[in-house]
Amino acid sequence: MKFLDLAKVYIRSGGGGAGCVSFRREKFIEFGGPDGGDGGRGGSVWAEAVEGLNTLIDYRYQQHFFAKNGQHGMGSQKTGKSGDDIVLKVPLGTEILDEDEETVLADLTEPGQRVLLAQGGNGGWGNLRFKSSTNRAPGKANPGIPGVERTIWLRLKLIADAGLVGLPNAGKSTFLSAVSNARPKIADYPFTTLVPNLGVVGIDGREFVMADIPGLIEGASEGRGLGIQFLAHVERCKVLLHLVDGTSSTVTKDYRTIVQELEAYSDLLGDKPRILALNKTDAMDAKQISDRRRALEKASGGPVHVISGAAGKGIPEVLRALMVEIRGTGGEQEEGGPWQP
Repeated sequence: MKFLDLAKVYIRSGGGGAGCVSFRREKFIEFGGPDGGDGGRGGSVWAEAVEGLNTLIDYRYQQHFFAKNGQHGMGSQKTGKSGDDIVLKVPLGTEILDEDEETVLADLTEPGQRVLLAQGGNGGWGNLRFKSSTNRAPGKANPGIPGVERTIWLRLKLIADAGLVGLPNAGKSTFLSAVSNARPKIADYPFTTLVPNLGVVGIDGREFVMADIPGLIEGASEGRGLGIQFLAHVERCKVLLHLVDGTSSTVTKDYRTIVQELEAYSDLLGDKPRILALNKTDAMDAKQISDRRRALEKASGGPVHVISGAAGKGIPEVLRALMVEIRGTGGEQEEGGPWQP
């Protein structure tokens, strides 16, 4: 299944049916009076968040969604049939944006959450509605209210507890495949990952969802590379795991590049909790590990985990640190011992 996180959709609600002008015509009843029915209501357009979807690919092949109009009213006080509603099924975490791509109309994050995108038009009144003591035979009826036509954007932000960030080839995909059942593409060249990948990670009897975001580069917040397309996905993460390639001779510069891009993209990302890890240490000697870890600690002002996604080194400790941030326990132990399921 192809990944698509942005789609333009054209919607139109149904117009209401016109009211009917009709009079009773029965044998031996000279003045039967009005009996025109109302028009039916037009169908509305809704969006609903559902489980089991993780892409908007369906909206690449169908962009137009038009609800049916209501039927006209009929004689004998018969109301026209209402038009059927249309429901757009979208993944959890989908934002509904106006045509300007900036105004957020709705943010669907809970299963079953619905939002009305275009209200169907009400049906017009038949002439029976206009009957009064002074107007015994009204000859008018209302037309139905037209439907609403608009253009909207669907933007998916994956819902994950933890997000993996780092420069291309920092080992993010290898790490995700080592800690979960996800199988992202892994190769020895940059930009291997072209779309976000999700995996369920388990540690000490608990689970959380981790997202592997395609590699960022300098200037990603301004549109360079692939990063800006997917930075929005980490906005929903509770914590970020920042992987730095330990085999690089410029680990400090690599670290600052990612931090600057996160802060430049939005204040929300800049303030999000981050855990820093020096990766690929299976390909380094002890002195390199010590020197580069110390350099990163000085640059970040915090602790640095020493890990290897390929060799499985230091992974449990990092996952426990992520779980602490996700659960917001601040490292406190619950009754019954640490990390009881």
